[in-house]
Amino acid sequence: MRRFVTDRARRAVAASLRAATRPAPPSPAAPARALSQPSPSATSAMASYMARAMSTSAAGAPPVSLDTINPKVLEFKYAVRGEIVTHAQNLEEELHKNPESLPFDEILYCNIGNPHSLGQQPVTFFREVLSLCDHPALLDKSETHALYSSDAIERAWQILDKIPGRATGAYSHSQGIKSLRDEIAAGIAARDGFHASGDNIFLTDGASPAVHMMMQLLIRSEKDGILCPLPQYPLYSATITLHGGSFVPYYLDEETGWGLEVDELKKQLDEARSKGITVRALVVINPGNPTGQVLAEENQKKIVEFCKNEGLVLLADEVYQENIYAEDKQFHSFKKIARSMGYTDDDLPLVSFQSVSKGYYGECGKRGGYMEVTGFSADVREQIYKVASVNLCSNVSGQILSSLIMNPPKAGDESYESFMVERDGILSSLARRAKALEEAFNSLEGITCNKAEGAMYLFPRLHLPQKAVGAARAAGASPDAYYALRLLHATGIVVVPGSGFGQAPGTYHFRCTILPQEDKIPAIISRFKEFHEKFMDEYRDGAPTSSKTESVSDKTGSGGDKATGSGGDKTASGGDKTESGGD
Repeated sequence: MRRFVTDRARRAVAASLRAATRPAPPSPAAPARALSQPSPSATSAMASYMARAMSTSAAGAPPVSLDTINPKVLEFKYAVRGEIVTHAQNLEEELHKNPESLPFDEILYCNIGNPHSLGQQPVTFFREVLSLCDHPALLDKSETHALYSSDAIERAWQILDKIPGRATGAYSHSQGIKSLRDEIAAGIAARDGFHASGDNIFLTDGASPAVHMMMQLLIRSEKDGILCPLPQYPLYSATITLHGGSFVPYYLDEETGWGLEVDELKKQLDEARSKGITVRALVVINPGNPTGQVLAEENQKKIVEFCKNEGLVLLADEVYQENIYAEDKQFHSFKKIARSMGYTDDDLPLVSFQSVSKGYYGECGKRGGYMEVTGFSADVREQIYKVASVNLCSNVSGQILSSLIMNPPKAGDESYESFMVERDGILSSLARRAKALEEAFNSLEGITCNKAEGAMYLFPRLHLPQKAVGAARAAGASPDAYYALRLLHATGIVVVPGSGFGQAPGTYHFRCTILPQEDKIPAIISRFKEFHEKFMDEYRDGAPTSSKTESVSDKTGSGGDKATGSGGDKTASGGDKTESGGD
């Protein structure tokens, strides 16, 4: 039965890909086009937009269809919750209906940084304070003192006393509750050793709305560009597309552990400007997503100097600041770096993003976060506030949690010791999981993987045989998407193809989280190894050609496919000679 199911699943892969696969999001394969004009799909949609709208109206078609919605919505992609994930959800429903229908008994979502969904437990102190704030009547009950720690009770009173009516269900100030913003600013000052003001804090529903707000502020037309890393978290390419700007890519260097070279920034900036693009800002993700690198302090200083000299806003995505696993690395905020260099608000516009969804807390569903905005004039800050006020306010529970992560229990508090046990236990376990997965990937033929210094992901590189690339092309898919879907059908493991994040031409990757609980990691590694070895044997160059596999022309992306991660160059026989431009 299992063998029949496996064969059936394999046959379904090609059909699924033809139905589900779309072109990759940003256009790293053709950066010049990304700088100068919309993608072909967007151009086509824009060109036919008016004509289609008129004709469908005349023909009595529905007033809203794919032909009549905003073409920018059609153009952007978000692979983290893309079509492979949708396919996984369909398989999950099939498993619920018929547990014996697939060659695995559960879907393992390694596609997204959603810790609690994979078994991570919430931090006790944070949840105690939240529950007391949301149900203040508990504070008047005698039994509460037996159930809750004294410092959680005290913190809840402190927070509620500053909320009008002690009502967490009411709207707050559009920038966030002032006392909570002050708590966050105090936490930033303690972290960095430099002053921070609550007036510079904008509380948001996670970091993503803050990114949207800044793109709304900075992008005036397609002639405005934002420098973003490749690989990148696709939130950035999506928001730039939605707000009508130009995505200006700079490549991280895989051979140096995903290094960020200022020379590469300068090259891409100059190229964009030569095409008439006004580059407004530089996005830096530190620690990196999906790449997991942690920037060195000296590197950060060069980046700050670059932004100052070039007149760029520095957008610092620092949501993984607590997730540092490399013993020789330490997180430094870009604000701390700038202030240590003697730069003030007058020298550098800087926006730093933080979220309750990552770190050791992982409270994704609470939707809390903030941005610290410095270096903007008073009149521009008024406009940022106006944008924030359109959404009235962020959710108050998320605001409270944002203040708690920046002001957790201190030594001497009743909860301190248990809090430290929870925090350190989560972070040390994540470090062990990252190491185990990294070593497993690097042990396999055709995979190289850089070390995860931080964040929640590994981004292994696939060195696929030519026949595998040909099979993917025949199915109308990028090779990494083809691999990811085959992996899903064989094992139930969900990863995100590297083409969803952008990658150097001629290279293929996938992103895998380190978040499944530690006791499940050995089984995941075993499943993955079994699949990968069979996949490589099936498509190994020199093996009998499958009737379903088409060969591909022997074309090589720029630079070939010889870059290696920390595991060395274990390119499968025949290398990875791909069509120029990659996916």
